[in-house]
Amino acid sequence: MPEKESLNSTHEWLDAVSRELGVDPAFTRSAVGPILDMTANVAHNGPSRPAAPTTAFLLGYALGRVAETHGDNGDASAELREKLSLIDALLERYEK
Repeated sequence: MPEKESLNSTHEWLDAVSRELGVDPAFTRSAVGPILDMTANVAHNGPSRPAAPTTAFLLGYALGRVAETHGDNGDASAELREKLSLIDALLERYEK
């Protein structure tokens, strides 16, 4: 499958999942790159490959808790960047 076709089907899938879960698809599209970078970093520089999707889940859970506490008034993109920075800092301290 050509890469562009794969990327298009990925975006279509993520748009559909976003709508199903009540997440703004535009936010999801803006988050794809940073989340993929984070999971690659965890998989290759962290404890193991299986830690990458679980870290992504924990990131989403943490963002959900922030939204629950602050409502929709918070800036989800800023919260995402903050949480990703925390994970990056943890990876810098991580010893294999």
